[in-house]
Amino acid sequence: MPNPDAPTSFPKDMIKVLLLENIHDSAIEIFGAERFQVERLKGSLQGAELAAKLADVHMVGIRSKTQLTAEVLKDAHRMLAVGCFCIGTNQVELDAANKMGIPVFNAPFSNTRSVAELVIAEVVALARKLGDRSREVHEGVWKKSAEGSHEIRGKTLGIVGYGHIGSQVGVLAESMGLRVLYFDVTTKLPMGNNKPTSTLEELLRESDFVTLHVPATPETELMIGAPQLAAMKPGAHLLNNSRGTVVDLEALASALREGKVGGAAVDVFPQEPAGNGQGFESPLRGLPNVILTPHIGGSTEEAQESIGREVATALTKYTNAGTTTGAVNFPQVEQPSLPGAHRILNVHRNVPGVLRDINRIIADLNANIERQVLSTDSNIGYLVMDVSKDVSMDVRDGIAGLPTSIKTRILF
Repeated sequence: MPNPDAPTSFPKDMIKVLLLENIHDSAIEIFGAERFQVERLKGSLQGAELAAKLADVHMVGIRSKTQLTAEVLKDAHRMLAVGCFCIGTNQVELDAANKMGIPVFNAPFSNTRSVAELVIAEVVALARKLGDRSREVHEGVWKKSAEGSHEIRGKTLGIVGYGHIGSQVGVLAESMGLRVLYFDVTTKLPMGNNKPTSTLEELLRESDFVTLHVPATPETELMIGAPQLAAMKPGAHLLNNSRGTVVDLEALASALREGKVGGAAVDVFPQEPAGNGQGFESPLRGLPNVILTPHIGGSTEEAQESIGREVATALTKYTNAGTTTGAVNFPQVEQPSLPGAHRILNVHRNVPGVLRDINRIIADLNANIERQVLSTDSNIGYLVMDVSKDVSMDVRDGIAGLPTSIKTRILF
């Protein structure tokens, strides 16, 4: 029989968490305090090896390299939730996870400052051609010259995508004397004296530096190609610290060779190596005034510590209370625990009559619903229901037996 004083339906020390890609110790500390079993690997896993590892895991934490496809997830029958210890979630098949009743959490805020600071550093470096000057001195060449080197004060920075990172870039840039323009497909409140433009073309035409902060979507794929590069101010600079699919790198390389674009800083690429070492290829390699970095925008100790806390906390709240606030692919529910009741969590197919069937089970058992919250999306419904303790197991079993149910859990 289950322990009525336990916070979950089975002992916490039986909950298995797999962390890949060297997740920060801050996550280990949070999971350890919950007494979860934690296994951490430095690298990523792929395909059949990953699927086999997930067979008896309740939660998995990844960063950008691990690909959680529908095929990988289909036999992960114990999987409760996925944590992306980064901003992006395009490495997970979100719709497939949703239909399996698996919420996916990420860290949309924690590395904002780190990325924003890198952008400002790159703006200065491009304006002064610091990458070329540093390389030359390392090679024993002394080339002291002011030609083509500029202060950034008084120049215009154009921000494409004015979300958490873009808006903070604007604040930092303005404090250094830059004029800041931004373009976003949705209306955003400007910070400080940052000014919106009505079109992307207007921003490209007026900016000395263009920095991209957009997600990877069908709408943003190759949004900066030859026509957009041609629309930029002659000699302007392009920075991409968002997603590798956003820029046509062949077109950018051509614009750089022709001098149409004065320089570039790129941190993300369409194809990136699975691990550290040799093997990186790009048409931008070897071009002048081009800064290439290995996807390190959020790679600071401060950001990784914060990301570890943010995602581990979200996963723990879901495991302990069924809270889905912040999940990127799941209906949002957050309810405080109700003393004296047991909590039933049910994910079901979003079809007519499910709540009727669930309430009939409750009525047939003469059970008392202390609290009931249902939230839905186009595929699934997520029910959080607190019921009296004496009938909670029977209620759980009845709901789990419905043909519409995907996952059903009870919390004591």
